[in-house]
Amino acid sequence: MNYDIKDKNLALKGKKRILWADNDMPVLRLIRERFEKEKPLQGIKMSACLHVTAETANLVRTLKAGGADLLLCASNPLSTQDDVAASLVFDFGISTHAIKGEDNKTYYKHITSAVEHQPVVTMDDGADLVSALHKGYDETAKGVIASLEETTTGVIRLRAMAAEGALRFPVIAVNDAKTKNMFDNRYGTGQSTVDGIIRATDILLAGKNVVVSGYGYCGKGFSTRARGMGSNIIVTEVDPIRALEAAMDGFRVMPMAEAAKIGDLFCTLTGDMHVLRPEHFKVMKDGAIICNSGHFDIEIDIPGLKEISKEVREEVRNFVDEYILEDGRRIFLLANGRLINLAAAEGHPACVMDMSFATQALASEWAIKNRGKLDQKVYEVPAEIEDWISRLKLKTMNIAIDTLTKEQEEYLHSWQIGT
Repeated sequence: MNYDIKDKNLALKGKKRILWADNDMPVLRLIRERFEKEKPLQGIKMSACLHVTAETANLVRTLKAGGADLLLCASNPLSTQDDVAASLVFDFGISTHAIKGEDNKTYYKHITSAVEHQPVVTMDDGADLVSALHKGYDETAKGVIASLEETTTGVIRLRAMAAEGALRFPVIAVNDAKTKNMFDNRYGTGQSTVDGIIRATDILLAGKNVVVSGYGYCGKGFSTRARGMGSNIIVTEVDPIRALEAAMDGFRVMPMAEAAKIGDLFCTLTGDMHVLRPEHFKVMKDGAIICNSGHFDIEIDIPGLKEISKEVREEVRNFVDEYILEDGRRIFLLANGRLINLAAAEGHPACVMDMSFATQALASEWAIKNRGKLDQKVYEVPAEIEDWISRLKLKTMNIAIDTLTKEQEEYLHSWQIGT
């Protein structure tokens, strides 16, 4: 086993955090119990480039229980929980390469370690590991059975690769599973983004003009929760359907050029780049707060902000940098533009990640069972996996649902029964 972590002395604290999260991940726990008996991943070399959190720890514990030879690295320089990384190495025997606050050189060194592990199955949170495999590692890429992608940003990149014929192996879009996309992105990102902003700033959201850029599942979740805390929500969008939906949900919708003049707090959740740019910074209020809850830090044009600033004061508060413009107005950037919910908080609650990581575990098993049968394209998660996970999750929540009668089933499959 090899590793690169911050401090092995943090392991005990990390183990407590991992086991606490495990209490609220009953679906994944049930899968781990089966994996331990059946060993469906026996002998499979896996590399996972994921946010190194307590919830992720319980996923990789499950994969190891299934027999996988696993290496874990961070998928973002600010999303690692150092105590969890230490515990994974010293309590659970999992090779882990992740340090919170690591510089770009270290970040990519860790990804290189994941590539050099020579995995046949990979897991990604943003497609950085898959991208690395496509750049100079032809022999390793040839041996990959499949990759599993956890984020909207990553799926966008991978679909672009598939469209260009550049994708070298099959990918399963775990992010697009309803048990992940609807549950994790809406409820998880919604709550954890609010949590990260409040931890970083200690601001009162009530009465604030909060500008939400992007009205996908993540934007919907954050908008709803910020409104619930009394914020005045303004949505910016490029998609007419989503813009219309935001308006029908009762939010103001306008271009960013207009929203920039009246916003108190800005949060980008788009998966695109330079959503907030110098022309927006130049018209913002004194004291405007800007942050990002998308995967990569390019949603905010930070170099552009720095260029129009006469001074930058770093860490005026934990996770807060102050940019002073030429006319003296101040803009506060949170978490260096990294994803605020993990950089300044703890990411999604374990209950949410239970479904996402259960989907990851079962999708990896499905990929191995279908080895050699899959094309080099992006696949949806099989419906039977989603059905099983959602039904089991309902059971753990003590929620029962109805079952179709034989008569109802016949009606739904017939065209001959009319009014």
